[in-house]
Amino acid sequence: MITVTNVSLRYGERKLFDDVNLKFTPGNCYGVIGANGAGKSTFLNILSGEIEPNTGDVSVLPGTRVSVLKQDHYEYDENQVIQTVIMGNPRLYEIMKEKDELYAKTDFTDEDGIKASELEGEFAELNGWEAESEASMLLQGLGIGTELHEKLMADLTGSEKVKVLLAQALFGKPGVLILDEPTNHLDIKSIAWLEEFLIEFEGTVIVVSHDRHFLNKVCTHMADVDFGKIRLYVGNYDFWYESSQLAQQMMKDQNKKKEDKIKQLQEFIARFSANASKSKQATSRKKLLDKITLDDIQPSNRRYPFVGFKPEREVGNDILIVDGISKTIDGQKILDNVSFTVSKGDKIAFVSENEIVNTTLFKILMGEMEPDSGSFRWGVTITKAYFPKDNNEFFNDCALSLVDWMRQYSVDQTETYVRGFLGRMLFSGEEALKQVNVLSGGERVRCMLSRMMLSSANVLVLDQPTNHLDLESITAVNNGLQSYSSNILFTSHDHQFIETVANRIIDITSDGMIDRRMTYDEYLEQFKS
Repeated sequence: MITVTNVSLRYGERKLFDDVNLKFTPGNCYGVIGANGAGKSTFLNILSGEIEPNTGDVSVLPGTRVSVLKQDHYEYDENQVIQTVIMGNPRLYEIMKEKDELYAKTDFTDEDGIKASELEGEFAELNGWEAESEASMLLQGLGIGTELHEKLMADLTGSEKVKVLLAQALFGKPGVLILDEPTNHLDIKSIAWLEEFLIEFEGTVIVVSHDRHFLNKVCTHMADVDFGKIRLYVGNYDFWYESSQLAQQMMKDQNKKKEDKIKQLQEFIARFSANASKSKQATSRKKLLDKITLDDIQPSNRRYPFVGFKPEREVGNDILIVDGISKTIDGQKILDNVSFTVSKGDKIAFVSENEIVNTTLFKILMGEMEPDSGSFRWGVTITKAYFPKDNNEFFNDCALSLVDWMRQYSVDQTETYVRGFLGRMLFSGEEALKQVNVLSGGERVRCMLSRMMLSSANVLVLDQPTNHLDLESITAVNNGLQSYSSNILFTSHDHQFIETVANRIIDITSDGMIDRRMTYDEYLEQFKS
């Protein structure tokens, strides 16, 4: 258990949070959420002891080991993979080294024998005899095969290192797990394995993630960093989001009787209780949800962008025909005889594990790259808007203000009209006069989405539109694409995004192509289980 008492943190005049009092208890998973810059990662660093708060303290139940997901992917380059995982339990690793040094001595004394006996006892208590097999199982669960276990960390790819550091954090049954973006760079199978691990984990989990599906699957509580406070809510991310929206709706409508609102809340809680997915979480979560009262729900201080795409004209019967497209890049065959036809109403998610496959296909379809063979044809009624994965060419060498940058893509050149689109994406007042070459990654994405909204296109092509976005913006884009009435071709790492937007899945693999009209969850169950 971790207890946070009267914790406050300021940077100069800026207050991140003030007078925070919380308890994180075993058997629960807490998702820390908040707008970009609210202090989520900073709060995790306070919990782990890496940052000292200005006031207050963090106490951990005596004898409880706190394990933290490391962010420096080069820290262990000189260590073997299996060794790096075991280092997740520092005391066990220290004992293993001491034992090796003792037994390697040529002048082994009686005193050394006593010391070795003590070490062996502590080694057994820490389950040292099972350490290598446990480390190996964690690595394999995360997709790191046994052929890599004896290699040096320096020999691994970036995504492989991420998985090893995650295995390190999970190793040795810690009492508290602190995880900052643990699903970054993980594939579908690794994320599913991690979800099951955390659901069964008996200690305390505190996690920051932009993956809503992950938060919904594993979290029993949300810790919301808002209004300079951190407040705990029972339930997963969807429950927090829906209840927050409900609270805002209630505040706007003061004329309704409180009893009506309470009834609405009770129905809402009942629906979420019924939909809880895992028995262990479902039982404890339902008990907690049943205790919620109207006063427990607070409206959020979040600002959500508005994302809405309106096609100027309806698509005709001919939308897109792709016939036998192949492409080789740097000697590697990326696309091999790819064919498909897009029909009215299709919202297609391209889910190939190799991202280059999807990006290459989209570049060809948008005329940015020529295929080696094959052809494609867009229908005569089609107007397209494209969100490229790499948007640097739109911003890096551009000194225009946001308003002038948007004018390039607008038929209506008036400032009021252009500012209207920027305002929807949270660029208002002086913000709209910033130079585009100094924008953050998330701000650039919001600009590109504004540009797409201006186009009134009837086909949207989006390559990883959720990259760099916070949860609020991801939710807004998700809602906007769900409401869009025409065709979409897109890629994303966000499970919930794909599940709620796509009605057709295309997976271009090295063995061919899977093309099915079904939901993402149905596809995973049928083809990836």
